[in-house]
Order: sequence, then structure tokens, then C-alpha cells
Amino acid sequence: MMAVPQNKTELLKEIEITYVKLREDLKTIPVELTAKETLEGHSKNTMMSVNNLVSYLIGWGELVLKWHHKKNNNEVVDFPETGYKWNELGKLAQKFYADYQDLDFIALQEKLDATVNKLQILIESHNNETLYEQAWYEKWTMGRMIQFNTSSPYKNARGRIRKWKKENNLK
Repeated sequence: MMAVPQNKTELLKEIEITYVKLREDLKTIPVELTAKETLEGHSKNTMMSVNNLVSYLIGWGELVLKWHHKKNNNEVVDFPETGYKWNELGKLAQKFYADYQDLDFIALQEKLDATVNKLQILIESHNNETLYEQAWYEKWTMGRMIQFNTSSPYKNARGRIRKWKKENNLK
């Protein structure tokens, strides 16, 4: 387990490593199981599907991109999202599931690949000072806010998937 990234290079490496591992696990899941709500959900006492989990990762990635787009255009950013507070992340997860419910497992993976790629380009476009040496949102740096919503959830998702695969006797 890597330490929390402290600079641009470490952040890019951490996203790359955690995402590649997650994608390897996703590739082994039978498509016919991906829409069944058999995974522990993001809210207490809820269940979700593998598709919901991928939708959640896309949702957070796209939200990070939206925050940056708005900030770059000197627009007000509602953190975490318009209509949601930080203590309502379960409701926000449900929104993400709904946002991408029309995409099948293959399309969801392609969308996630595209989102991760855009996030990597975003990180590449900033220097280390901008990413890690100044507050970006409250006390958090830009790099830390990106990491909170990329590599950390990728690790968490991978843990959920591996546990679920074991419970379902999947290799």
C-alpha cells in the first residue's frame, strides 16, 4: 500500500497503479452478473450492482472535472455537488447510479477509462506547486481533493469487488 501521494508524480503513479489493478478485476467479472444488486452499497443497509459501483467512480471523476472547469472559469463551485452536502454522500451515490443507469457494463468501463484519462490530463496540466503547495478547497490541496476522489475510491472499489467475487466463488 502506497503512502498518500505528496506530489504530482506520486499522484499520477498512485492513480495509474490503483486504476490498472481495478480494471484487471473488472475484466474478470461475467457481464451477466453486473446488473444484479449483490454488492454492499455506499449507504448503510443498501445493496448495489457492479454497474452502480462503476457509475459511482465515474460520477466522482466527472465531479472533480466539473469542479476544475468551474473554478477555471471563475464560477462558484457547490461542493460536493449542487443540492448535496458532504453528509449526504449516500444520496449523491444514488444520483451517480441514476446518471449512468442506461449504460451497460462495457460502456461503463469505457466511460470510466475516458474519465480517468481526462483526470490524468488535468493533473498533467498543473505543476506541483498548484497541486500540492496551496489550499484549493478549504484546507485541502488540489492534489489531495483529486486523490480523495480517484485512487482512494478505486482501492475501495477493488476491495469490494474482490470480496464480492470471493463470496460468489468467482476467480
